[in-house]
Amino acid sequence: LLIKKLTKMGSFISKNMGTVMDENMKKSQAFMLSTQKMQLERQLAMQQEMRKRGMAQQLGMARERFYWWSGFYSLALIGLTAGFIKMKNPLIITPLVPLSFVVGYQADLVLGNKMERILDEADQILKNEQQLLRLPGEPLSVELVDRERLKHK
Repeated sequence: LLIKKLTKMGSFISKNMGTVMDENMKKSQAFMLSTQKMQLERQLAMQQEMRKRGMAQQLGMARERFYWWSGFYSLALIGLTAGFIKMKNPLIITPLVPLSFVVGYQADLVLGNKMERILDEADQILKNEQQLLRLPGEPLSVELVDRERLKHK
């Protein structure tokens, strides 16, 4: 009778313990899943922020380039116009034509809405011309990254 009671007591304790362990494991899995989701969201936000900063840096470089080009263009415009007035030869001002296109393009990029048009065109390519976006080589995978990492050890 005592052995029977002990057996029942042990099974009662282990049954409750198993249930508690299952509940704890489910809670732990849910916590790990939420942590992984938060980590992934943070990584995506970080990548987006890095991309924005890179684009801002490129736009800043384009603006700086425009300032130099416009300074050069202004000097060329003054000098070539003075040469045209002095010599009365229209060939003297012909270099202004291609320079006007260069400066106009740069001005549109940094002062106009060219960036918006570029982004709209990129959206259209992503939507309608996916075949143009194939990358060379095999698709990236964890195995490929590990293989390359081990090569360089």
